[in-house]
Amino acid sequence: MRSGLSKGLAALAVAALLLSACATARRSPKTTVGALGGAAAGGLIGSAAGGGSTGIAAGVILGGLLGGAVGNVLDQRDKELATKQAQDSLENAKSGQTSQWRNPDSGNSGSFTPTRTFEDSSGRQCREYQQEIMVGGEKHQSYGTACRMPDGTWQIQN
Repeated sequence: MRSGLSKGLAALAVAALLLSACATARRSPKTTVGALGGAAAGGLIGSAAGGGSTGIAAGVILGGLLGGAVGNVLDQRDKELATKQAQDSLENAKSGQTSQWRNPDSGNSGSFTPTRTFEDSSGRQCREYQQEIMVGGEKHQSYGTACRMPDGTWQIQN
């Protein structure tokens, strides 16, 4: 149990450090705080679910994409569906190809679209994306860039 707690705290620290660079002039402080909080919560969820580094990374990605406000409204199954969709899309979808998910129990749904693939100055494969989440009939959108890490996971850059 203590090892799980240590991993969770490590995931929280890593998420906060990794996403602190995501704040840009176009984002408000509330958006940045929401993304950081969502990423940290997602990392902890991934760690608690026993997903190892892949589960933690997926949780961080989902949390950063959704931010705190929307992420708090989604149930566990919504989060699982959205995380799987984001990872699958980043890994396999062509640029411009939209994939969708829907949770029939909650009624929440979403879509994820990689919009451009490129190699950054470090030689990493990166993808710009657009994500939309429908919660209670309300649309929430996010945009950003994720890059593949050496372990094969995707990390949000901004």
